[in-house]
Order: sequence, then structure tokens, then C-alpha cells
Amino acid sequence: MLPEKDFQHVVDFTPLFSIDLIVVNFGKVLLGKRLNRPAQDYWFVPGGRVRKNESMQEAFLRLTNAELGMPIEYSAAQPIGVFEHFYQDSVFGESPSTHYIALGMLLGFDANLAHLPGDQHGAFEFWSIAEALAAPEVHEYTKDYLRTI
Repeated sequence: MLPEKDFQHVVDFTPLFSIDLIVVNFGKVLLGKRLNRPAQDYWFVPGGRVRKNESMQEAFLRLTNAELGMPIEYSAAQPIGVFEHFYQDSVFGESPSTHYIALGMLLGFDANLAHLPGDQHGAFEFWSIAEALAAPEVHEYTKDYLRTI
């Protein structure tokens, strides 16, 4: 992990690469209400950044454990595409802006909502895709994933 000052410099000058988890169970998608910037207070899919020198498989195991409370093998998910996310803010506040290159990964998972980690999301819910697409509180980047699946 980089010191905060160095990471802020990275966010200011380069795109970040992330894996976003599109978790589907019985036709509904798992969304969490974001606690942090960017996309704060929106319903968004779980996910996170890939670290330098971390393989995709290692990142997927770490992120599924951190976001879903259970490490899941990369091979259990299906890539749905690469997406770009542009935010005017960042984890540091109103600036710098954030640019993500995000790999969307579709995953079937029967999540127990009561046991999901709360570091990034204040609440979790399963939404029907139609409800999520119609809801203004669901972030547009999440809707992009849902339109793809």
C-alpha cells in the first residue's frame, strides 16, 4: 500500500484499475449503499482496486473476501466487459477527480446480507434489475453493468 500522499498523486495523474462484482442471485443483483467517495450515497456493486504486482486471481480473492466476506476463485466468475468510470471527486474529497478502468465480473453468489462487510457500504440489498435500472439512487455506472448482463 502506498502512503496517502503518493496514492493521491497516482489518483490525480493516472487511471486506476478495478474489479467490480456483479453478484446475481435468483435474478436479483446485490447492491451496496456507498459510504465513501467517489459515488458516495449511491447504490453500487461491490468491488475495488487491483494493486500493483497483484495478479487478477489474487485481486479477485482479496476483493471477494473484503467485499463479500468470503474468498472466491476468479474462475467462478464471468467477465462481462471493461468499463470506464469518470468521477469529479475522489476518496480524498472534492479533488482530485478519479478515473477508473473497471473489469465487470458476473458472479452467482447467495450472499447473507447480515454477514457482509460494512467497510465500504452502509447497507446491502438485492434489487431486481428492472428496479435498479429505474431507481435514481442507483449509480449510472452500476446501471451500465446491468444493461450488459
